[in-house]
Amino acid sequence: MGYVAVRGGEEAIGNAEKLLRAARAGGDSELLSPRQIREQLHLAVDRVMGEGSLYAPDLAALAFKQAAGDSFEAAFILRSYRTTLPRIGYAAPAATERMRVIRRISAAFKEVPGGQILGPTADYTLRLLDFDLAQESAEATRRAIREFFQAAETLEPLPERFPKVVALLRREGLLVERRKAAAAASPVVDVTREALSFPAPRSAQLQTLARGETGGLLALAYSNMRGYGSVHPVIGELRVGYLPVEVSHPPDGGLRRIGEIKVTEAEVIARLGREDGEPRFTLGYGLCFGHNETKAIAMAVLDRAMSASEPEAPSEDQEFVLTHVDGIESMGFCNHYKLPHYVTFQSDLDRLRRIRSSPSGPGEAGPPDPKAGGA
Repeated sequence: MGYVAVRGGEEAIGNAEKLLRAARAGGDSELLSPRQIREQLHLAVDRVMGEGSLYAPDLAALAFKQAAGDSFEAAFILRSYRTTLPRIGYAAPAATERMRVIRRISAAFKEVPGGQILGPTADYTLRLLDFDLAQESAEATRRAIREFFQAAETLEPLPERFPKVVALLRREGLLVERRKAAAAASPVVDVTREALSFPAPRSAQLQTLARGETGGLLALAYSNMRGYGSVHPVIGELRVGYLPVEVSHPPDGGLRRIGEIKVTEAEVIARLGREDGEPRFTLGYGLCFGHNETKAIAMAVLDRAMSASEPEAPSEDQEFVLTHVDGIESMGFCNHYKLPHYVTFQSDLDRLRRIRSSPSGPGEAGPPDPKAGGA
């Protein structure tokens, strides 16, 4: 077997890092600060937090800057940092009915208790380039924002809480209740502490999806919606808002609020199911860090798809879904092929040459041994 020796390379690696810095901060424009990224590129920061599995807007903005806008790399950096942090406890379960809502819509009902709250969204605008942004005036933009909020002060404030839209169906007994099965299952699994095993409990499924890469979730959910599966979702309710975080106070065991996190929640109503012989709607659930509606909806679709008793499509197979949606895992595996594979390739090359030079010819050499090459 051939072998190619590699020595040194430290100087080249150091220069590669310097070139990377020049590529990130080159040019004459003002350098972006993490604060600017956090405030003006907040959707990118929210995505990095979700996929990095750490709610830390300032650190996510810093990782995004370090990665020069590569969300995969930024999430990788943030999750790597997360592994260095001590685990000091667990927050109490949070009821999303207590969410401080900034956006709340339903595609299933026109009239919902509390009303539809459109909130900050581009859903109802044309996707046309705004050339005015190329020469945007900071002063004019800040003035317009101030005037908008001053005018809003005369309006009635939003209610502190909104009732859940799907509760309307639940009260009529029109939803299949998955809570019963969840309550009888094993305790909540922490996928950051326990290796994923199959069949995975729903707590592990939802955690893995919540940490998943947005594009990966979307691709699998889209395949299901297009017919490689059986879910044609209707959004019962989509919420974006701030959820209080409470922890147990050691002296008295009572709950203390330590802050709030921004989350997106989606509940999708899917095709009819049966419970106790009665036809009912089925429900899929998604919740993720930050404002990321595409991810929450795709997560809810996959949650519903994986509840199929007999998987007939990749998106319904929990092992297939959960082992392929993690962006850190998939990006790392893909990019590791850039590292030296000299030995294994030389082995493949030598073997191919021997096959071609064999008197019996390549057709008589038999199938290749999968253990002979690879990464």
